[in-house]
Amino acid sequence: MEKRDYYEVLGVSKTATDEEIKKAYKKLAKQYHPDLNPDSKTAEEKFKEVNEAYEVLSDPQKRAGYDQFGHAGANGAGSDFGGGFGGFGGGFGGADFGGGFGDIFEAFFGGGGGGKSNRPQKGNDLRVDIQVTFEEAVAGIKKEITVERYEKCDTCEGSGAAPGTQPTSCSQCSGTGKIRINQNTPFGQFQTVKTCPRCQGKGVIIENPCKSCHGSGKVKRKKNIVVQIPAGVDTGSRMRVAGEGEVGTLGGPSGDLYVYINLAPHKIFQRRNDDVICEHSISFAQAALGCDVQVPTLEGQVKLTIPAGTQGGTTFRVRGKGFPRLRGYGRGDQHVKIKVVTPTRLTKEQKEMLKAFAASYDGATPNENTAANSEKDDKGAKGFFNKVFNNNEKNEKNEKE
Repeated sequence: MEKRDYYEVLGVSKTATDEEIKKAYKKLAKQYHPDLNPDSKTAEEKFKEVNEAYEVLSDPQKRAGYDQFGHAGANGAGSDFGGGFGGFGGGFGGADFGGGFGDIFEAFFGGGGGGKSNRPQKGNDLRVDIQVTFEEAVAGIKKEITVERYEKCDTCEGSGAAPGTQPTSCSQCSGTGKIRINQNTPFGQFQTVKTCPRCQGKGVIIENPCKSCHGSGKVKRKKNIVVQIPAGVDTGSRMRVAGEGEVGTLGGPSGDLYVYINLAPHKIFQRRNDDVICEHSISFAQAALGCDVQVPTLEGQVKLTIPAGTQGGTTFRVRGKGFPRLRGYGRGDQHVKIKVVTPTRLTKEQKEMLKAFAASYDGATPNENTAANSEKDDKGAKGFFNKVFNNNEKNEKNEKE
């Protein structure tokens, strides 16, 4: 199936800023995350599509290639993954333009383009997605992850030849991996460099292939790798673990492992940049009289002083209880939004006490008002309490009936 436009996948315009792209990605990654949609195959596919789009658009070089050449440009040169990436299923391999551009370069410049080379090549980069909790993201944590990758065959030590034998130099290309063909054209004679068809560009022939790796020099294995997740990571954060990708070819270096972070939702807290947001409920009496309460943070309980007369919806800041800043110093803050809880079941004695309070209430917002305005404030407060009491009495009467 044809791939959708990456900007369309993330729901952003082609002029979107890096911050807008990251914000759209975080929203969609949370919406379609497999852990939140365990029974939805569609959500899993959407999650992969969103990750693929973000992988390209979050990288300036890949985005520039994509803007110019579309999906083909995204898979080409200019990648920070060591030569481009060839899809999101099995790592980020080197791009190959095939015959078209290769033939042109070969015909006019005498070599270099098209086909495989007998020079050492870096191994494929790999990608792993992991999920961390709010608490882990605040403190930082070591995580053990399992990757499946191609490693050097121990039996032949990567040569591809059976033990006791060695690869031999290709007689057709004399070990260069390329052959030169002279062609007569109306414009004169041109020399074309092609990949050697006998050794497939490797420069060597394996007469007796290793039985363990069937002559490839590589075997697929699973490996457990411990990575240190730094404090302050968020959804979309990416870590590079050098040399933990797949083994290189012909003695080339191993690729790298890229670890992508997803922040799991929390039951109490929400994240806003480096700040933490939460709600805390108090009673009407606590709000009216003021009090000290214990509020939860990601590192335990802290005391918060609630001043007398606090209104519902008031937000208090607890400094330094947010996430550590990945790029910079210090930490974010925690913002606690106060929720005043109105009692729904009162005893007869409690109702009488509140009625007495309502009768003596002389207004909560003194100002330069006239006597008429003060009287209006009094009536409003009494009306509020009377309404609460009447509703409670009506509910109790209905329950008895």
